Amino acid sequence: MRLRVEFTTEPFDLDEAPAHAVVAREVIEAAELEAVDVGPFGNTAEGGADRVLAAVDSLLRKALASGATRVSLQVNVIGEDAP
Repeated sequence: MRLRVEFTTEPFDLDEAPAHAVVAREVIEAAELEAVDVGPFGNTAEGGADRVLAAVDSLLRKALASGATRVSLQVNVIGEDAP
């Protein structure tokens, strides 16, 4: 199964990326996912279910430990893995 994750971390800071946002970006970039798009108001990535779910677990734990007070996320099934 292939999944797409979309997420934001809060609180926002438009002047400088907060530690929780930097950590979240590092987790997603290190997870070897595809179609990674990281921005100030939303982030997306796609990949196999195991990789996406492992990344989400790590992202939640590390972002919250780094000061996030809210993490909003959505996970969608976008297809099946190629044979």
